[in-house]
Amino acid sequence: MVFIYKAAFLFGFVIPVRDKFMILENLKKLTYIVNTVILILVFGLMGFFYIIKATFLVYFSIPTALVYLIGYVMISRNHLYGYVGFVYMWLTLYMGVTTICLGYGYGFHLYGMSMIPIIFYSGYLGRRISSKHIKALYVSVGIVIVYLISTLIPSFRGPIYVSNLGDDVVFWIINSITVFGFLIFYTNLMIRIIIDSEERLKKLALEDNLTGLNNRHYMLSHLEVISGEDKDYYLAMADIDDFKKINDIYGHNAGDYILKTIAEIMKATCKDSLICRWGGEEFLILGKDKNKAVSELEKLRKNVSDKRYEFEGEQIKVTITIGVAERIESENIDKWIQRADDKLYEGKNSGKDKVLA
Repeated sequence: MVFIYKAAFLFGFVIPVRDKFMILENLKKLTYIVNTVILILVFGLMGFFYIIKATFLVYFSIPTALVYLIGYVMISRNHLYGYVGFVYMWLTLYMGVTTICLGYGYGFHLYGMSMIPIIFYSGYLGRRISSKHIKALYVSVGIVIVYLISTLIPSFRGPIYVSNLGDDVVFWIINSITVFGFLIFYTNLMIRIIIDSEERLKKLALEDNLTGLNNRHYMLSHLEVISGEDKDYYLAMADIDDFKKINDIYGHNAGDYILKTIAEIMKATCKDSLICRWGGEEFLILGKDKNKAVSELEKLRKNVSDKRYEFEGEQIKVTITIGVAERIESENIDKWIQRADDKLYEGKNSGKDKVLA
């Protein structure tokens, strides 16, 4: 039975994917392989049951084999969700029957503990790749019930079959190692999934999806952190000149292309600065050296102006205007940003395509 459990693990491992649009055919091929492995091992255990004269388990192996033969049909018809539920149900029943027949000596009752985290993991993955998923909580309750029944019966009546081959100790050791190994594995896996999810959520919360720059929330948080530092910081508010006209004439896709391209230029030019998309066509740049601010930002303005922008065969002329405000001690963040914004609009009103400090 330990081999069936290993195969069941393989099935649980088949499904983990980061892309919910995973190609169905690839999933089917992997499921076919696992189903075949389980079927072969069922026949192997059937032979073992025959050797120890566990007659009922020999006969019980026949419907078990039929489960996996039916599984081929379900897989071929893309009923993977139904297949998963069908397999878990039978594995739970198999755990109970073998425990009642052979007792605790073989460690089959331990499977219940390790099947539960696998079921929750499979339920989680089901939510990611389709609208259908295993009701892990209900299935877990069912496993616990089967576990209690199957362990209580031999505790009062003893096992139905007793082997004199001494193989029960070997099965117990292997099953114990396997069960605790899988508990450790799946606990670690779920923790990694949680950490990964948190990182993804953090990225979504702090990064602008279009440009890949930090967003307004991240910049404000960072400004709060540095507010008590004694350094020569500056803020620069940059705005794409006549951006509305670009959208109106060339379309919003062209506007997105311009935003992404300028973001790349900013990252390449202001490598030591923190850059965020402040909103719309505005960008806010936080630099650490106010003495180099004007020369670096003038280089940025020139790089943007000199860049050849071509979208769907159309040449687009793009310039930016930048307003710069150095940090003043005791001034709050809003006032600091406002001064940079005021400089920006002073530049807009005096001809655009310039840097004003």
